[in-house]
Amino acid sequence: MSAPTPGADALVTLTHLTLDWPDGTRVLDDVSGSFGRGRAGLVGRNGSGKTTLLRLMTGDLTPTSGTVDVAGTVATLPQQLGRDTGRTVAEALGIAPVLRAIAAIEAGSLDQADFDLAEGRWSIGAEALSTLATLGLTGDADLFERTLGTLSGGEVVTVGLAALQLQRADVALLDEPTNNLDREARARLVTAIDAWPTGRSLVVVSHDTELLEHVDRIVEVHGSELRTFEGPWSVYLEAVTVEQQAAADAVRSAEQQLRREKRDRIEAELGLAGRARAANRAAARGDLPRIVAGKRAMSAERSAAKHRDVHDDRLGKAREALADAESRVREDRSVRITLPGTRVPAGRTVLELQTKGEDLPFVVRGPERIALTGPNGAGKTTLLREVVGQPVAVPPAARLLRRVEEVGYLPQRIDLDDDLTILETVRAAAPTASPQQVRASLARFLFRGTLADQRVAGLSGGERFRVALAAVLLADPAPQLVVLDEPTKSLDVDSVDQLVDALAAYEGALLVVSHDEGFLARVGITRRWQVRAGRLGEVAPGSTPGR
Repeated sequence: MSAPTPGADALVTLTHLTLDWPDGTRVLDDVSGSFGRGRAGLVGRNGSGKTTLLRLMTGDLTPTSGTVDVAGTVATLPQQLGRDTGRTVAEALGIAPVLRAIAAIEAGSLDQADFDLAEGRWSIGAEALSTLATLGLTGDADLFERTLGTLSGGEVVTVGLAALQLQRADVALLDEPTNNLDREARARLVTAIDAWPTGRSLVVVSHDTELLEHVDRIVEVHGSELRTFEGPWSVYLEAVTVEQQAAADAVRSAEQQLRREKRDRIEAELGLAGRARAANRAAARGDLPRIVAGKRAMSAERSAAKHRDVHDDRLGKAREALADAESRVREDRSVRITLPGTRVPAGRTVLELQTKGEDLPFVVRGPERIALTGPNGAGKTTLLREVVGQPVAVPPAARLLRRVEEVGYLPQRIDLDDDLTILETVRAAAPTASPQQVRASLARFLFRGTLADQRVAGLSGGERFRVALAAVLLADPAPQLVVLDEPTKSLDVDSVDQLVDALAAYEGALLVVSHDEGFLARVGITRRWQVRAGRLGEVAPGSTPGR
């Protein structure tokens, strides 16, 4: 790990940044750090200020105090690029005015404005096509006239990345670039990041641990700290694990020292009290002249006070050492639950689906864990809606033949009643459970004590997801089949870890749509289905799912 001291080659330097929203909420508090050349992954919990930092770098936000210094130009990849379906590829690349000027000149225009636009950029068309081809999107000049709505999600991402490279910005910023991307789009993005020019700075805000294995360093926003770890995500994770183990050891050592100091303090007080009683008895018997006894009593009091000061000082230092050690230990955010009621016998049929033209149905038996893959728009969500019994607007890739009644479903959009408390939300799914039982279970989902009485309206995105997950897994009757649609999208790393923890305790069948291969591996996928061209198919074990 390196300290957050700006280096000589820093392209972005943040100095004592503080930012308050108009309502007084503090988002960043005295943050300092820097970003140099190469690829950096910017990580941290949701709400830690990652996107805010990017907006400060681009100048979209002005800090309340502190400075942001950028050596060169800044470019960003807009998250909404894929939604602007009417824009042409040339417009998205930022070269449409230049191409129009060149075309006008070739048609005989003598307008000086056209020549000014074309100056030094006569080969921009060829350069753009070459950049696109390097990133995996080939075509001729006609490609420039296509609208983004005619491209796949992966192709739109390619266009956005090519636009960044054509701008030749010194600093490029990507904010959660893998959100809403299928496998093809993710692969294109990784290819582009791997090939990023080393002389420029690329800052990627992401919770995608696969993607973060392709950066040169991890920069973490943790409280008011901005710390840099040289190496990809796996190196960062190992460093934090070692650091936290050392912090836990320091806490145990400080606790032991505090106990020793408390014990010594008590023993010292007992000794002083014993000597005082002996002196009082001697004075009462008249063993000593009154003046001598008085002097000894005064001396004893001064000695006792000094003794107490020494022990109080040691006790205070021990408490400070413990507080310092505890401050270095990150909050335990693990979900630890048991869900025996979700157990499904290995031979029990949980789900049967029938694809048109296929003789044999797709059958799920026992606690199988199935990943449903396929490109965006193929119909994965439609199939999930068919499975859980919700209306579908178009024919699904397979029709439901039968399934168990006990089904839990988490769609992409989590819809909770903002007026209810966390406790009320989960009790609605388990009406026979007592409030005490639900509170005990919610504590294991990290909603401890009075947090369970918090209203849903005030929760963060990750907390809302955890409430929805608790309502599904703690439902009565317990779910025998859980269906998840892109559950890791927009979740921070801690929330993904909590989801993995919860699913490790779940003993029923699982059907999950996800493009996050790291997450699928962690939850123990046993089979893969694929939706392509409107049909459901089985992916052979060991083969790579189609993109």
